[in-house]
Amino acid sequence: MSNEEKSRYTDEELKEFEELINEKLEKARGELKILKETLNKSNDEGTDATSGNTKVLEDGADTAERENLSQLAARQQKFIINLENALVRIKNGTYGICSVTGKLISKERLRAVPHTTQSIEAKLSQQN
Repeated sequence: MSNEEKSRYTDEELKEFEELINEKLEKARGELKILKETLNKSNDEGTDATSGNTKVLEDGADTAERENLSQLAARQQKFIINLENALVRIKNGTYGICSVTGKLISKERLRAVPHTTQSIEAKLSQQN
């Protein structure tokens, strides 16, 4: 049976994707925790050991770094939500089915981007 004829992945295949997603989730949650701890630390510490003009420069750098960390944390949070949504799709039997074409998304794409809801064809056609 070719990929074109299949309308959904088998339970064994879904189990493989579920394990992959859970691994990615665990790693992403760990990274988010570190980002949040780093953000909290940089908010608490301030810069005590500096004086004069260098303090202004460092405050600016600290602010830029904090904003950067905040953006990374927000992106990581979104990634976690997307992975959790993928687990829901596994449970309700819609995982791996393109939301645009209704066809199966290739295993290669799902392994690379396990939270995707679109086949590469659908994604590319939207960009044009």
